[in-house]
Amino acid sequence: MSRGSRTADILVAGAGPAGMSAAARGRECGRSVLVLDDNPSAGGQIWRGGESHSSGSQSTFWFRTFGTCGADVISGARIIDGDAKRRRVIAETREDAFTVEYGKLILATGAREMFLPFPGWTTPNVMGIGGLQALVKSGLPISGKRIVVAGTGPLMLAAAAYFRKHGAVVPVIAEQADWTRLARFTLQLRRQPGKLCQAAALRFALRHSRYLVSCWAEAANGEGRLESVRLRQGAKAWDLACDYLAVGFGFKPNIELGLLMNCRINDAGIESDDVQQTSQEDIFAAGECTGIGGVDLAILEGEIAGYAAAGRADLAKGCFRKRNRARQFSASLRRAFALRRELRSLPSATSIICRCEDVVWQRLEQMQSWRAAKLHTRCGMGPCQGRVCGPILEFLLGLQPEAIRPPVFPARLESLAAASEMEESIDK
Repeated sequence: MSRGSRTADILVAGAGPAGMSAAARGRECGRSVLVLDDNPSAGGQIWRGGESHSSGSQSTFWFRTFGTCGADVISGARIIDGDAKRRRVIAETREDAFTVEYGKLILATGAREMFLPFPGWTTPNVMGIGGLQALVKSGLPISGKRIVVAGTGPLMLAAAAYFRKHGAVVPVIAEQADWTRLARFTLQLRRQPGKLCQAAALRFALRHSRYLVSCWAEAANGEGRLESVRLRQGAKAWDLACDYLAVGFGFKPNIELGLLMNCRINDAGIESDDVQQTSQEDIFAAGECTGIGGVDLAILEGEIAGYAAAGRADLAKGCFRKRNRARQFSASLRRAFALRRELRSLPSATSIICRCEDVVWQRLEQMQSWRAAKLHTRCGMGPCQGRVCGPILEFLLGLQPEAIRPPVFPARLESLAAASEMEESIDK
């Protein structure tokens, strides 16, 4: 295994929209920039697969700007440890473990899909909306397949339209929010004519699909694989045959690196000030890891962080007005698509909550803390390290993770050994 070190004026963790814009603006100011991203290519989850799999002038602009800005990019790299005081992180790729010493660090770690458990949610062919979309982008054939889309948020419409474009039949889109909240949100869209046009175009593309509000997936049925989904809308419940159930209840910020670097966390995500600086000096945060806000806000926060990390707060201030408008839109999104309390009653006693350790709901529903859940059931101690079951228990029981220890992600023993050796050599 190759072992070495790298240096950069600005280290960017993540190459989604926020990381791409941060890196481009940092390089624009003449700083050396290194980007570490755990995906094979830039774009994050929203622009997954690169420019050829994204659409629109905005993504094209940022892919080209990022690709020509001169930042060094290491794909397939994960940060597994870090020290804010020493301004150093340890990362690994498939072939390599190395340290990076930085002047400024920008956390642009994005978010992950949030899942909620219900009977049958672990049945094959029940998957996250983003997960199914990623599989289709990777070549999964869905032509002629019946896909039910359920959960919440406007991204359901975008994903459903994508599935239809690739030949799938989408009989139902089940939105858990009610008409009152959706109507208020639609009225607010009048201030955003571009987004209103996007919403209208998506709805037209899905004119043959039923859009049901105050409706959610109650159970998935099938022997060995999904055969049907039970939908509920008020007092009415019915089974609908399908090949796939794409379900998603919003997103959860990836705050693990922020916790590792001792950054302060608030209810939204990693806390940051006007120029996106965290509670740790010389560490900035941008995009969904600071709170779920959408791609427009992520890009603006990335630009501000990139300028500020490069010492150009004057340029960062030029983005404040647009960022404030984007934050107002994001706040209206959160209000409109807040999860309803009925969803807390979905899991049965035998519903699996922690998929890694096969921990069921009846073993967890009386737990008073995240620590107790881990000690008594091993919940959150599997390969995902609580990234799936953690948000579930936060929603169902209000439990919060209490600490994080390296490695942040599952790492090879060779990488851990190399990291230890590098630490010892640096300390001498």
